[in-house]
Amino acid sequence: MPTHKNDGSDHGLWQEPEDHSPEEIDASKGYEASDVRVSGVVVFLVALIIFAVVTGVLAYGVGKVLNARMNKEDGPPSRWVKQVDVRPLGNMPSNPEMKNKLDEMTQNFPTPRVQTDDGNQDVADLHAREDLLLDNYSWADEAHSKVRIPIERAMELIAQRGLPVAKVVEQAPLMTGDKRPVIAVPLTNGFARTAYELEQTATMTGGRAEPHK
Repeated sequence: MPTHKNDGSDHGLWQEPEDHSPEEIDASKGYEASDVRVSGVVVFLVALIIFAVVTGVLAYGVGKVLNARMNKEDGPPSRWVKQVDVRPLGNMPSNPEMKNKLDEMTQNFPTPRVQTDDGNQDVADLHAREDLLLDNYSWADEAHSKVRIPIERAMELIAQRGLPVAKVVEQAPLMTGDKRPVIAVPLTNGFARTAYELEQTATMTGGRAEPHK
């Protein structure tokens, strides 16, 4: 291992680093002055603060522009566009007073409203209205004395009187390979109660509800 020192006259020779004793290091500043530059840290922090401020100002400006554009497109408040301040409601605790306030707010929404039960109750109400027409007498045209009769009575009258028969239409002979169509009797009348209605009926009767045939 070479032990001589290079004074600059010999090029390409390895120079052994000089050893510094603890007495030669200046520790008066409290930190390593050769590795840390306080000015660089200060510049970074100042740049970071400026960047945060500029970003906040830009975000606020973009938000104001977007809100102004949406308000312009939505137009003035009307019965279709109504702003409701929900901040006084807080966390919406489960109590009757808050529920009543929520009900009042939802009643102001125009129809059609979003269904809360997947339409099961709406279908049940529709079938109930149909049952009223199918199972009871009602006026179809009171001015001309036309009355709707229950469907059971209508079937009895048809069974007694029969249906009008249409005139027989002459059919052309079948072509080679053709077959005369056969009309099959349907297995159902096309009406069936939903599972929701069957469950409601079973709950009301306390037993098992049979599907409507």
